[in-house]
Amino acid sequence: MVCFLYERPVQLPWLRVALVEGRRMVSSSTARGIQVRRRLLAAAVELIPERGWVGVSTRVLAERAGVTPSVVHYHFSSLSELLNEAVVGVIRQALAEVDAFLETIETPVGAVEALFASVEHYSGADPMSRLTVETYLAAGRDERLRARIAEVVDEFRRRFGRWLGERGIPLPEQTVAVLVAAIDGLLLQRGLGARLDAESVVAVLRRLVGPDLVAEVGR
Repeated sequence: MVCFLYERPVQLPWLRVALVEGRRMVSSSTARGIQVRRRLLAAAVELIPERGWVGVSTRVLAERAGVTPSVVHYHFSSLSELLNEAVVGVIRQALAEVDAFLETIETPVGAVEALFASVEHYSGADPMSRLTVETYLAAGRDERLRARIAEVVDEFRRRFGRWLGERGIPLPEQTVAVLVAAIDGLLLQRGLGARLDAESVVAVLRRLVGPDLVAEVGR
């Protein structure tokens, strides 16, 4: 009815203040919620290598994150969803870092050498190596997790494959699949105590991306 009495909406100072304060409260609440989710995901990434996937309970995770168990279920529908989200996030971030460093590499051989040089930082018993192993084991039992990981890795293979293809490597996506499998295998072998020399592996894999191969295909 007011709209028929006034040409312009009535401006009530107290209403404007209430709306501004309400927005601030929502914004603050949203920020706190984001922070809590991040703490929960970070706690999961820490606990999985320490306890194993099945050893992470809602109570233990909540304690590590500094919240109550009910908060875990407020932000995630299940513990499984939380763990899956945590490890998929780690994988996505790791592969994004590979994308970034590829922008600084000029040749396929240089990319292979840099990738496998990074493997030297992992012993097979370090938290990241254990997280990788636990994630793969869990994915073998959880179809949804397996599908999410496959989606992220497949996207990376296509990106890396395009990069190799632009540099004349034949069957680029298949080549990426072999390189990724070689890195995974090297890390798994180290977890079993085998100290394979990354340089020896690189010497073999250079044949997949070396200039001799490119020249031969180009004939």
